[in-house]
Amino acid sequence: MIDLLGHTFMQRALIAAFVTGLAAPVIGTYLVQRRLALLGDGLGHVAVTGVALGLLTGLAPTWTAVLVAVLGAVAIEVIRERGSTSGDLALALLFYGGLAGGVMITGLAGQTGATLNQYLFGSITSISVADIWFTLGLALVIIVVGLGLLPQLFAVAQDQDFARVAGLNVRAYNLLVAVLAAVTVTIAMRTVGLLLVSALMIVPVATSQQLARSFRRTVVGAVLVGAGSAVGGLLVSAYASVRHDVSLAPGSTIVLLALACFVGTWPLGAWQRRRDRLRAPFPAEPVEGHETTDHPHDHGPACGHLAVPHDDHVDYVHDGHRHAPHDEHYDEH
Repeated sequence: MIDLLGHTFMQRALIAAFVTGLAAPVIGTYLVQRRLALLGDGLGHVAVTGVALGLLTGLAPTWTAVLVAVLGAVAIEVIRERGSTSGDLALALLFYGGLAGGVMITGLAGQTGATLNQYLFGSITSISVADIWFTLGLALVIIVVGLGLLPQLFAVAQDQDFARVAGLNVRAYNLLVAVLAAVTVTIAMRTVGLLLVSALMIVPVATSQQLARSFRRTVVGAVLVGAGSAVGGLLVSAYASVRHDVSLAPGSTIVLLALACFVGTWPLGAWQRRRDRLRAPFPAEPVEGHETTDHPHDHGPACGHLAVPHDDHVDYVHDGHRHAPHDEHYDEH
């Protein structure tokens, strides 16, 4: 295994996997927040047409894939915003049209399905130095923009009406997220493949959401899970090929490892959510039969007792307005 890591192609593969694992969940977090988790799949299918155009024209398939994926992202965002058709229907059109067009153009270019497979399912071990610089450059843009504009992008993804009132250009930020998603798809197509790229964008976010309790922590956790899964999946695939003579596709191994992280954290997340519900204050309604007594110590958020509202601290109506109790009006026991 150590000898394998000494090879140049393996070092390039590790760099590509690590950088892709960092960048993909950054944009995936905003897609999950906007309930557009399948957008990456749609753009991946559109990018197939871009790859085929590159094979037909003799241009670099990565650059033509970026161009076509960006155009597809803009088109789906315009369709979604104008409401001329539903979002899921627009995604379905991208799915079918992009994949069918890519297969047809590949045939016109005189290429076989094997040439297209390295983009559909990834071919990280054959990545070149030029591809490394391409991946590094675009990934850096994604990370800088995705984290640098985090407050604005979160506001738009969370509540577009509030974002408009706050003076944000919602249309521009929505287009920005769509374009960044298209770029993410193209830089990850050599790592996990166009058919699995959405998993690397979404699964680490779902895993991080099991434990994180804020948007920033979700982003950080998703980035860590994404990078760890990408590098770990590549190493597992390499180890299996060296030690056991088993050929495992790195893309599928990366995605399965990310899914294993989600399965492993789900029970802990479910336990933590149940614990939070038990510690949350009860609804502001009188509790029949509850009597206040003197307690030997002052109760507070850190005392460890569950919150129980008292009768004299329930909601009340004053001057036609209903007033809710403040947090300090709840004894915790």
